[in-house]
Amino acid sequence: MKQLQRKNCQRWFMTTMHQGQRISGLWKRIEMHSQGSSRFRPRILVDVSRIDLTATILGFKVSMPIMIAPTAMQKMAHPEGEFATARAASASGTIMTLSSWATSSVEEVASTGPGIRFFQLYVFKDRNVVAQLVRRAERAGFKAIALTVDTPILGRREADIKNRFTLPPHLILKNFEGLDLGKLDKTSDSGLASYVAGQIDRSLNWKDISWLQTITSLPILVKGVLTAEDTRIALKSGAAGIIVSNHGARQLDYVPATISALEEVVKAAEGRIPVFLDGGVRRGTDVFKALALGAAGVFIGRPVLFSLAADGEAGVRKVLQMLRDEFELTMALTGCRSLKEISRDHVITEWDRSRIAPKL
Repeated sequence: MKQLQRKNCQRWFMTTMHQGQRISGLWKRIEMHSQGSSRFRPRILVDVSRIDLTATILGFKVSMPIMIAPTAMQKMAHPEGEFATARAASASGTIMTLSSWATSSVEEVASTGPGIRFFQLYVFKDRNVVAQLVRRAERAGFKAIALTVDTPILGRREADIKNRFTLPPHLILKNFEGLDLGKLDKTSDSGLASYVAGQIDRSLNWKDISWLQTITSLPILVKGVLTAEDTRIALKSGAAGIIVSNHGARQLDYVPATISALEEVVKAAEGRIPVFLDGGVRRGTDVFKALALGAAGVFIGRPVLFSLAADGEAGVRKVLQMLRDEFELTMALTGCRSLKEISRDHVITEWDRSRIAPKL
């Protein structure tokens, strides 16, 4: 019976969810649209016999600037869920971000072995729950908090409503086990939407970043920034970094693609804190574009989930290797031997077609 439930979970994940998003067209239109509008300006006759992809993220050295974004309920995609993702990230020498709504706890993920891991945080109405969770993540060796700030209420996810989405009975939100917060109740529409409405604190505001800093020494990344105005406030609030994200284009229609918003945020940050891009990355060329526009690194979500569903840990390792190889190839063919050599002069976008080429 359990094996059948697991197979049904994976089948649902790979068909209903994926096809629903493809049919709606929202994620393709909004999350990815602008990726193809950037063009490269490659430099030639550069010795690219050696290429260094290593990056330093919040002081931690990683093998490449490609990291894993927080995605919830991974055991719906594969029985090993977050365990498989954590092992694959560690083997690839990069960072995994664990979702608050994971089907494996922070302690369980830490038990998979060494690795650099961040923890994504939703702020619940019960602040004691939040404080406990943050301290547990810190004790488990997580290195940063990625505070999601674009979800005071869940966007209208029509596929979830149509399918009356909820967790299957053999799975729970493991971080909240024993707190009566781990299950999603069945409803007439989306169980997740009802859960968010009942548990997530809609009063979350900039002052709460200061509050978080009183309960943890971990650096706080603000995830969900799309404007220069909010970037400047994040700086004043003491954020350690910014993650440009539109929540996979599932929250608010007509927000810009992350790649379109990136440069505005980077300019507003003025180099004082790192800016990362989360969303729309499907190829190594997308990684290069993001770095050329000022990102310190990228986070990937859907590619990890789909590869996890297809082949577990091996699938996640494969997709990370594919992106690494494509990124390295792009660096070689644009004449870049290290990340610091990737510059704004290597890309031209639809919003600066008339930009004068730099003098040689």
